[in-house]
Amino acid sequence: MADHFTAFEGPRRLAAGALADVALAVKQAEEQRRAEPIVIFSDATGRAIDLDLRGDAETILARLPKPALASAATEADIQSEPRGRGRPKLGVVAREVTLLPRHWEWLNAQPGGASVALRKLVEQARRANGDVERQRAAREAAYHFMSAMAGNLPAFEEASRALFADDRRNFTRLIAPWPADIRDHVVKLAYADQAE
Repeated sequence: MADHFTAFEGPRRLAAGALADVALAVKQAEEQRRAEPIVIFSDATGRAIDLDLRGDAETILARLPKPALASAATEADIQSEPRGRGRPKLGVVAREVTLLPRHWEWLNAQPGGASVALRKLVEQARRANGDVERQRAAREAAYHFMSAMAGNLPAFEEASRALFADDRRNFTRLIAPWPADIRDHVVKLAYADQAE
């Protein structure tokens, strides 16, 4: 859902899909002078985004941020170029890490040194906690969207508590009276990775 967006016109879902498709649908709706405000949300974060929709379709599309897949393809092209002398370009970023002396001793004793050991530990933790992290991110995205679109609706606070308590049954019961498009989108954001 990283490159998936949804636009709402008031409580009604207007468009969903790739950013370019949603932006053009919003532009068309705005040209029809609709009464309800239109907000575009990132499905990955649940947060509203702002786009400059001035001009024609070509101008709008040229201003849109490039999707993550395009930058990954560019990185792959760079890596496929013949390599020169020196260290390979791995996209490594240097940052400061503060550890206790015993931690540095252990890291330096590992094969490959501290950097290799830290990268292995991070990858191991990402694999071990991947599902938990995805569920946490999904709940946070649902909450951000709920706050923007349903903050004044009945049982918002109780529904928020049920969402973070992972009480799906109570959560869906509490949001049942909400407008259908808002309710369905909240459930999609919160539980998209889980079977119905």
